[in-house]
Amino acid sequence: MKIYNTLSKRKEEFVPIEEGKVRMYVCGPTVYNLIHIGNARPMIVFDTVRRYMEHKGYEVNYVSNFTDVDDKIIKAAIEEGVDASVISKRYIEECKKDMEALNVKPATTHPLATEEIPGMLDMISTLIEKGHAYVAEDGTVYFRTRSFKEYGKLSHKNLDDLQGGNRSLLVSGADQKEDPLDFVLWKPKKEGEPYWESAWCDGRPGWHIECSVMSKKYLGDEIDIHAGGEDLVFPHHENEIAQSEAANGKTFARYWMHNAFLNIDNKKMSKSLGNFFTVRDISEKYDLQVLRFFMLSAHYRSQLNFSADLMEAAKNGLDRIITSVENVKYLLDNASKVELTGEEKALLEEAKALEKKFDEAMDDDFNTAHAISAIFELVKLANTKAVPESSKEFLQGLLDEIRLLSNICGLIVDKKEEMLDGDIEALIEERQAARKDKNFQRADEIRNLLLEKGIVLEDTREGVKWKRA
Repeated sequence: MKIYNTLSKRKEEFVPIEEGKVRMYVCGPTVYNLIHIGNARPMIVFDTVRRYMEHKGYEVNYVSNFTDVDDKIIKAAIEEGVDASVISKRYIEECKKDMEALNVKPATTHPLATEEIPGMLDMISTLIEKGHAYVAEDGTVYFRTRSFKEYGKLSHKNLDDLQGGNRSLLVSGADQKEDPLDFVLWKPKKEGEPYWESAWCDGRPGWHIECSVMSKKYLGDEIDIHAGGEDLVFPHHENEIAQSEAANGKTFARYWMHNAFLNIDNKKMSKSLGNFFTVRDISEKYDLQVLRFFMLSAHYRSQLNFSADLMEAAKNGLDRIITSVENVKYLLDNASKVELTGEEKALLEEAKALEKKFDEAMDDDFNTAHAISAIFELVKLANTKAVPESSKEFLQGLLDEIRLLSNICGLIVDKKEEMLDGDIEALIEERQAARKDKNFQRADEIRNLLLEKGIVLEDTREGVKWKRA
């Protein structure tokens, strides 16, 4: 198995720290609103990496955090006149609903930043003691960037070039820094913000320290894989390396994986451009399995363009697999008890060869686009060779292969049981009543229940319309 390592800028053979086990950390979302489809890409991609690792027999300890203290969360809380924890708890639950609908498996651990403050205080103290950090007059703690000699090794940036032109590290309070490139580990509280006591000042952590501490606590000083979107390479992941390796004296992560950006109609996703979509927005038009299939239709390191036409193509592609599965299931239910023929045995060996082709694609830096093409070849085999005269053993073998490879990709290919029109209308009426009573939790539950059954709702001026996805 080969993984493209951002650190070395080449594909490397995957060799775990501990045989048969994988320690994997994936940066999670900041929970101040519903997750958008850009957030969904790393969730889907690295969930698929995890699934394939488990398929290969690895025991995967998969950690993905929720950043639940942040300027955006505080801003949303002030606007609503509520505590910041109300905002973060609400959107953690909403994020989990979207992850479930995307068939993203829950992490082994989903740590919260606010519950890991003691560990952050300990690591910051260690960095101060080792001379890698210092305390400014107002109690802000900064990391001495130049004290870590390998700074820039992940992003392949030169410190002198950074100081000369890149201002992404030049934050407020630069006048009290020893060096403009030093970054914040701990910052003083502001009025109305959540804060914690520390030896330096009452305040809260900088963003970068969170992941270093949570990774150390749940996975150890050294991990196999650290992953996230390519926008995190610099400065977030670069700063994580500096903090972790300066504090722990060990290599932080062996392999760094980053997925490329998602564009909308060949433009960067932006609220100002009106092309910003949450996962929940997409769920109103499509079963989210279609979004998952779409995300996996390109290699994770390739930029992916989202458009209505490409989503329709993804829907049609997924429907081809689902229809094939339904046809084979029908034939299996009605098959007579005939013995497996020599021809069928050869065809099952052909199906096994396609499983090997799938594995080879995934072993080559998780090339899901090529892996899915192997699934389509299996579907073609099933569509042309599965007939009413086929043996049960042959039909079951084909079905098992399609399900196995689809499941590794997190794709649900067994058609959802269809609801009767009357049952759908009754649930829609209940949802409308719940919304009228401001019971939005129940209204969301009904919408999600219908979506699971393949029923998509659309709220219009004329009332609620529905269709089968």
